Amino acid sequence: MDTEIKNAVSATDQDAQYDDKAKRLLGNKIILAHILVKTVDEFKGMNPKDVVSYIEGEPFISVVPVEPGLTNIEKEENGQRIVGMNTENAEINEGLVRFDIIFYVRMKDGISQVIVNVEAQKDEPSGYHILNRAVFYVSRLVSSQKERDFVKTNYNDIRRVFSIWVCMGMGESSMAYVHLAKDDLLGSYPWNGGLDLLNIVLIGISNELPEHDEKYELHRLLSTLLSMELTVDEKLGIIEKEYSIVVDDRIREDVSAMCNLSQGIKDNTLAEVIMTMHEKGYDSAQIAEIVKKTIEEVEAVIKKREPVLA
Repeated sequence: MDTEIKNAVSATDQDAQYDDKAKRLLGNKIILAHILVKTVDEFKGMNPKDVVSYIEGEPFISVVPVEPGLTNIEKEENGQRIVGMNTENAEINEGLVRFDIIFYVRMKDGISQVIVNVEAQKDEPSGYHILNRAVFYVSRLVSSQKERDFVKTNYNDIRRVFSIWVCMGMGESSMAYVHLAKDDLLGSYPWNGGLDLLNIVLIGISNELPEHDEKYELHRLLSTLLSMELTVDEKLGIIEKEYSIVVDDRIREDVSAMCNLSQGIKDNTLAEVIMTMHEKGYDSAQIAEIVKKTIEEVEAVIKKREPVLA
């Protein structure tokens, strides 16, 4: 395996590990509770700590396939047919697209449930419109309920669904709510049914850490968690002091791992820039001045990255 391929594989592996840690961090119940308080009408204004108890079981993280026919799995228990979320090992059918995070939330009435999906994106994709993908996901969250959450034609048992997209690297902090609306084109007949069944929330996180006030409360928390610039101590300090979140071993480990991985990703990116400039004829002194590194550091990267001539 030559140097370029090794570097590409290493960079891809670091990106995958970073994504995995980011999902694990977002999948903490207290973090999900903060997201619910700002996105789901029933929980708005509540203390996130009080919302944690409404999240049922452990969130499924990167294990439930999105593909039609694969989201659910059937099995038999005590002679009864049971349909549940397909949470097979991620290595099986490797390459399938999977929901980042998916979980059930019990409403305050103690009876009804909603299904919530949280997706994390490094930036707004260039190959497709993100809203189109969100519409597909929210539709899958509804259609996959058949035989799992409702049977036959019991459509009144359909759970409300929320697909919440957290997009990093955006030009500004933003949030949009996309949902069904009814326009009476003739008459005003009160058609029965749930206009609130489909819910999409798009959360844009800018590169700059927003100020800490009520307007940007969720954005500051998410930006802190997913930032590639803040140190471990800076992240944990904001989480503990500003949001009164108890930092357990899992959160501490995931934050630490993300910071280490982000440094590796930045180092790889910088190395690519140095090699591109080197190949275009820039000398070490010019490169060092541009990338704000010493000449020795630049030359060390070039020596490590340049292929050995036969």
